[in-house]
Amino acid sequence: MIKITLPDGSIKEFANGSTPLDIAKSISEGLARNVISAKFNDTVVETVTPLTEDGALVLYTWNDKEGKKAFWHSSSHIVAQALEELYPGIKLTIGPAIENGFYYDVDFGAHSISEKDFPAIEKKALEIARGKHDFKMRPISKAEALSLYKSQGNDYKVELIENLEDGTITFCDHDTFTDLCRGGHIPNTGIVKAIKILNVAGAYWRGDEKNPQLTRVYGISFPKQKELTEYLALIEEAKQRDHRKLGKELELFAFSQKVGQGLPLWLPKGAALRERLENFLKKAQKKAGYEMVVSPHIGQKELYVTSGHYEKYGADSFQPIHTPKEDEEFLLKPMNCPHHCEIYNVRPYSYRELPKRYAEFGTVYRYEQSGELHGLTRVRGFTQDDAHIFCTPDQLDQEFKNVIDLSLYVLGSLGFENFTAQVSVRDLSTPEKYIGTVENWEKAENAIINAAKEKGLDFIIEQGEAAFYGPKLDFMVKDALGRQWQLGTIQVDYNLPERFDLTYKGSDNELHRPVMIHRAPFGSMERFIALLLEHTGGNFPLWLIPEQAIVLPVSEKHEKYAEKVLKSLENDEIRALVDARNETVGKKIREAEMNKIPFMLIVGENEEASNTISVRRHGGEDLGSISLEQFSDLVTKEINSTLKSF
Repeated sequence: MIKITLPDGSIKEFANGSTPLDIAKSISEGLARNVISAKFNDTVVETVTPLTEDGALVLYTWNDKEGKKAFWHSSSHIVAQALEELYPGIKLTIGPAIENGFYYDVDFGAHSISEKDFPAIEKKALEIARGKHDFKMRPISKAEALSLYKSQGNDYKVELIENLEDGTITFCDHDTFTDLCRGGHIPNTGIVKAIKILNVAGAYWRGDEKNPQLTRVYGISFPKQKELTEYLALIEEAKQRDHRKLGKELELFAFSQKVGQGLPLWLPKGAALRERLENFLKKAQKKAGYEMVVSPHIGQKELYVTSGHYEKYGADSFQPIHTPKEDEEFLLKPMNCPHHCEIYNVRPYSYRELPKRYAEFGTVYRYEQSGELHGLTRVRGFTQDDAHIFCTPDQLDQEFKNVIDLSLYVLGSLGFENFTAQVSVRDLSTPEKYIGTVENWEKAENAIINAAKEKGLDFIIEQGEAAFYGPKLDFMVKDALGRQWQLGTIQVDYNLPERFDLTYKGSDNELHRPVMIHRAPFGSMERFIALLLEHTGGNFPLWLIPEQAIVLPVSEKHEKYAEKVLKSLENDEIRALVDARNETVGKKIREAEMNKIPFMLIVGENEEASNTISVRRHGGEDLGSISLEQFSDLVTKEINSTLKSF
C-alpha cells in the first residue's frame, strides 16, 4: 500500500500502482469524469501514471490553471499532427501551452501558411480529436531518440535531445503521432471539442536572431464549443479596446519610424492625461511624506555595476555612451534606484531623520528586441512613478503597510477593484540568481508576508518571481474583460544599501544600514495608461478624461452663447470645448460619442433664453435642460464619488 496526501491534508492508503484516476474515482465519480491532469510530489503526471511511493497528489480539472495548461499542451500535439498530415515534410520544434492557448513553432520548408489555411487545419485537428486517442508516455534511450530525428532530418529535435540526459527522455504517442515530450497531458484527444487557430507569426529558433526563423502557429482549444464562441466574442471586444487603436482615435500618443521603434510621442491630449495622473499621485505622495527628486537620464557605467543592474541587465541595455575622455562610459538609465541611493548618500542621517522617502517620475531606457515591442505595454523608453524609502528595520513594517494603502488608493481611484496580491519570493533551488545573504532575504520575505496578512490582503505566494535584489508584492488586477495584469509593485531590499554603503547613526551612536523599499503604484506610466485605456475602453474616469464636456451650438447664431457657457465651465474648472463647425447637431453628437466625451451640452434658442443647457450623457442618456450651476454640481459630485481624498 502507498500513502497519498490530498490537498485538504487528509492521508489515504491505496494499492501500490494506483493511478491519479483511480484515486479520483475513490473520491467521487463526478471528479473522476472531470479530472484531466495531476501533480504528484510537485511533478506533473498523467492521470494514468501508476503511483509507486508515498506522496502528495493534486488533481486538476479544466477549471484549474494547471488543468488548462495540460489541455492546451495536449491540443498543441493534436494541431502538430494535423500540420504534419496537411504539410508533409515539415519539421516540428516545440509546442508549449501559454497563458491563453498554445503555440507550435514549425519549420515549414517549401510550404507556406496563411489565414486562409486556418479552417482546413482546424477541421483536420478536430477530426483527430474525435478519434478519442489516448495520450501515452514512454521512455526512450537517447540513442534511439537521436536516430529517429536524424532519420527525419529534424535538426531542431536533435539539438534538444543532445542537451538531455540519457534515462530522462520520453516520447508521447497518440494515434499515429509521436513527439518528444516531458509529459503533462489530458487522458485522450476526445476531451477537446473546439479548436481555433488564432494567428501565425515569425519566431527565431530558441529566440536567437542568429538562428533560423520558424513559423509560430498560435491556437486555443476548449472542452465545449460554447466556450470557444464566448472566447472569440471576448477577443473581438479586446480588439475594439486595443490601446493602440484607441490611442490613435483619441489622439493620445503616436509612434514615428524616424524617432525610433518603442519610443512613444505623447500628443497634447495624452500629455495632459499623463500630467493629471502625475499630479494625482504627487498630491497623495505629499500627504504621505514623500519628497520629489530629479535624477539625470544617464549615469556612469560604474553606478550600475555597483547596483548589480549591469550584471543582470547589461545585455539588454543600449550601447554605452563614450565621451571624449578615454575609458569613460555612460549608460542610458535602466533604473532609478541607483541614483536615489546616491541622493541618500549626499549627507549623513540620524535615526531620528528616517524614514526618507524620495519620489521621482523618472524616465528609463531598455533595449527591447523589435519583435517584443507592443504599443505602450512594451517600449524602449518609459517613465516610472518610482519612489524609494530608506528606513530603519523597526520602521519597515509600518512603512510597507503605508505603501500598500497608497497603492490601494491609486487602484481604487481608477476603477481597478478586482485584484489579488502576489508575494514574489526566491526560488530556493537557484540561489545564484539573487544577490545578498540568506538572512536578509528571509527577513525581507517575512516582512512582506506579515504586512500583507495584517492589511487583510487576498494574496498568493509565488516562488522564483522575486527581483534579483529582493522579494516583492505585486497587485494582479483583472480588467473589464477578465484579463489579469500586474499593476503596481512594492519591494523590500536589504542589498542595495549594502552595495552602496548606505548608513544612518542609531540611538547607540553607531552606524547602521537602512532598509530600502522600492515602490511604483503605476509601474510605468506608458503601460499603466495602455491598460487603463483597455480597461475603460477609453471611457476614463470623469476626473481624468481629457475633455469632460463639449458645447454644441444648434446654429451659428448661438455660438456667442456657447462661448459664454464655455467660459462659465472653465471658471468651475470643468474641461470643455465648443464645436462651432458648420455641421448638424446630430453629426456633432455622433463624433462626440466616438471621442468618448462624457457630456454633450446642446445650446439653442430655448437654452439661451432660459440661461440653461440641454445635457446628453455619453451613451445616449438625456438629462434634460438644467442650469450651468446644476451641471457644475453634477460634475463635482460624480468626480468626488470616484476620487476620494487620500
